[in-house]
Amino acid sequence: MRFPIVVCAYALAVAAAYAQPLPHLEKRGQATQLMVDGKPFLMLAGELNNTISSDTESMRSVWPALARRGHLNTVLTAVAWNWTEPEEGKYDFHLVDDAIRSARQTGIRLVLLWFGSWKNGLSSFVPVWVKADQQRFPRAQVGSGKTVEVLSTLSENNSKADARAFAALMRHVRETDSTRRVILVQVENEVGLMGDSRDRSAGANQAFAGAVPNPLLDYLAAHGRPLKPGTWAQVFGAGQKADETFMAWNYARYLNAVAEAGKREYDIPMYVNAWIVQPQDKGPGDYPGGGPQAHMHDIWRAGAPRIDLLCPDIYLPDFVGITAQYARNGNPLFVPESFDGVKGAANAFYAIGAHSALGYSPFAIDNLTEGTALDSSPISAAYEILGQLAPAILEHQSKGTIAAVSLDKNRPEQRIQLGGYTLTTGLTRGFRNPNEVPDITGYGIFMATGPDEFLMAGDNLQISFTPTTAGPPIASVALQEAGRFENDKWVVTRLLGGDDSVLRYDFAKLAEEGQSGSGVRLHSPRQTIQKVKLYRYR
Repeated sequence: MRFPIVVCAYALAVAAAYAQPLPHLEKRGQATQLMVDGKPFLMLAGELNNTISSDTESMRSVWPALARRGHLNTVLTAVAWNWTEPEEGKYDFHLVDDAIRSARQTGIRLVLLWFGSWKNGLSSFVPVWVKADQQRFPRAQVGSGKTVEVLSTLSENNSKADARAFAALMRHVRETDSTRRVILVQVENEVGLMGDSRDRSAGANQAFAGAVPNPLLDYLAAHGRPLKPGTWAQVFGAGQKADETFMAWNYARYLNAVAEAGKREYDIPMYVNAWIVQPQDKGPGDYPGGGPQAHMHDIWRAGAPRIDLLCPDIYLPDFVGITAQYARNGNPLFVPESFDGVKGAANAFYAIGAHSALGYSPFAIDNLTEGTALDSSPISAAYEILGQLAPAILEHQSKGTIAAVSLDKNRPEQRIQLGGYTLTTGLTRGFRNPNEVPDITGYGIFMATGPDEFLMAGDNLQISFTPTTAGPPIASVALQEAGRFENDKWVVTRLLGGDDSVLRYDFAKLAEEGQSGSGVRLHSPRQTIQKVKLYRYR
C-alpha cells in the first residue's frame, strides 16, 4: 500500500521529534538556558486568560493570531484539575489534546499551567468530589477557628490526590505530544495562605509545635545559615517569621511531591510562580504567606528540589528590582506573568538582556487578538525584533557579552560595562535641550559582537560610549547600520550617520569632558535594530 507523501512526511517529523532529547535546562557558559529539540530556545511568550482555553471555539481564532500577528513562539495555557478529573479516577484530557493540536498547527510551543490544589492561593479549581468531602480532604483553618476554601498542606490525602492527577496529565502528554509542543510546566499557581500567617488547624498546630525537620536545618547549615534544633518558634522566632517559614516548608514539600509524581512520568522542567508582596501588605496573610516569594527562596530550595525555577509574577513598577531578587543563587529567571504594552516591551528586553531570562510572558495575551490590537501592540513589535535577534541573544547570553536597560522619568540614565566600553544610556533627548528629561519609557538590549562592535535594539534610547581599556580616550561612531535579520542573515535597510548619530552639539564642552557628542539613537520603527562600529581618537 502506498501512503500519501504528506502522511509519510508527518510520520518522519514525529519520529524526528521523538529522537530529540526532552526539553531541559542546561548550563551553557555563563547562562542556564531552556533546551528544546536539542537547541537553546528563547520563550517569547504570552499567558492566556485563566479559562479561555476551555472555550475551544473562541481559541480557533486566537491561536493563529498569536503566532502570525503577535510573533509569539510560546503560549502559557491552564489545565485545571476539575476539568481533567471530574470523577475520581476518570480522566478527560480533550482540552489538553486540543491545545497541543492547535499549538502544532501554528508552530507554537506550550507551557501548561497546572491549576491543581491551588490557584491564587485558593482551592477553586479542585474537583467537586474533593471540595465536597472535607473530612477526607481537610482544609486550612484561620485564627477565627473557621476553615477557608484552601486545602491543607498537612494532609497526605490532599497531596496524593493532586499528585495522582498531575501524574496522569504528564503521562498523557508523554504519550500524545508527538511533536514535543509542551516544553515547561507550572505546578499549581501563586500558592500561599491568605487571611492568616499560618494554618491553625489541629494537625498544623501539632506540626508547628514539633521540631523543625532536620533536612531543612541541614540545608540551611550547608548554605551558611547554621541554626540550633528546636520547635519552629524556637528556631525562627515567635510570630509571623516562624509562621511563614513553617508554611513555606509545607507548601514546598507538597509541591515537590506533586512535581516528583509528574516527573516520574515525563521529566521536563517545572516551575512555581509567586504572588509578589505588595507595598500595602503588612505581613503573610495579606499576601499568600508561604509562597515562593524572594525572602522564602532558601526554604523552597530546601523543600522542593524537584522544582527547577522560582518565578515572579510582576505587576509592580519596580521590574528591575524584583527581577534582581529572583535572578540569583543559581535560579534562572523566567517571568510568567507581567504587563504588555510599552512597559511590557521594556520588561521583555530587560529581563532577557540583563538577566539572561529564559523568556517573558504578559498576562491575558488573548485580549489583544480582538480587532487590530495585536497589529499595533508594543509587545508584538518587541517580539518581532527579539525573534530576529534570538540566535544572537542566546549566543551572547552564554558568553556573558549581553546587557540591557529599562529607563523612565524616575530612572532616566544608566551606565553599563560591555565590550571594553562604558555605555551611557539615557532617554532620548532633544538636541537643544539635553537636560530636559522626557516622560517616556526607553529600553535597549546590547551585545558586544567583536572588538569595538555592537549589535543593539530598543526604543526611545540614546547611547554614548567611553573606552575602558588603554588607548585613545575618545570614542565615536565609525559605521552605523539599521537593518533586520532574515533567516539569521543581516540585511541592511539603511545606512545611518549625521543627525542619526549626533547626540549633542555643545562640542567645545564635550571635548573638555573627553566626549565626542556622537553615539546611537534607538527609535522605532525604522531604526530599531542597529549594528555599530566604533573608533577611538585623541
